[in-house]
Amino acid sequence: MRSTAPARSLALPLALMLAAPIAVAHGPTRQKVTETIEIDAPAAKVWDTIKEFSALDAWHPAVASSEATAGNAPGSVRTLHLGGGGTIVESLKKYDGGAMSYSYRMEDAGPVPVTNYTSTISVAGKGDGSVVTWKGAFYRGDPNNNPPPERNDEAAIEAITGIYRAGLGNLKKLVEGR
Repeated sequence: MRSTAPARSLALPLALMLAAPIAVAHGPTRQKVTETIEIDAPAAKVWDTIKEFSALDAWHPAVASSEATAGNAPGSVRTLHLGGGGTIVESLKKYDGGAMSYSYRMEDAGPVPVTNYTSTISVAGKGDGSVVTWKGAFYRGDPNNNPPPERNDEAAIEAITGIYRAGLGNLKKLVEGR
């Protein structure tokens, strides 16, 4: 009977060599951003300001105009025309007026350096005021292993964080009347 010890001793190194390129050549990882803001106004008042999927331009300072194909019905597609030029196209995935939240997906990110972006914005009461939470998950704009700086993970996180903070900050000013 022949010994299989030499074959077994090669099995582990061979398996590691074959697995190594897989571990090194992974693609981008999903990134997440969550921003919240407390607003000194009842949740219903805040929700009234943001509840229309078609009206992001009413409270986000970067959006010059906005329109949607079917209002707050899931499947509605909104086009955002940015003040600095460019457009973003998004589709409404879920709308829950009772829970004061809606979820959407970017279909065309335009100048935003992300792909596969999904987001939810919601309002909750907190004492006499409210808390607005805007959260998103996405991949960087360039899926290759060595993306250019303007389309890497850091650029994507910075862009989404900036969008959320600008919108929430302006929402606070509008609703609180300051």
